[in-house]
Amino acid sequence: MSSDELATARWFKSSRSNGQNNCVEVAFLGSGRVALRDTKDRGAGPVHVFTPGEWDAFIEGAKLGEFDRA
Repeated sequence: MSSDELATARWFKSSRSNGQNNCVEVAFLGSGRVALRDTKDRGAGPVHVFTPGEWDAFIEGAKLGEFDRA
């Protein structure tokens, strides 16, 4: 992954966001990887990049309730 790929990424946040920057943004990169960042950092903070398999496993786990509070 190149820094250009992140610089030109199109970032999305959930339609359920309340506009107070208390969420995360995701970008689907041309390489197939998925980038994730904190909305309030907008490029100044860390960006976490996941492989397609890692992202799919996370989404599947979320759908199955794997990350729900007890």
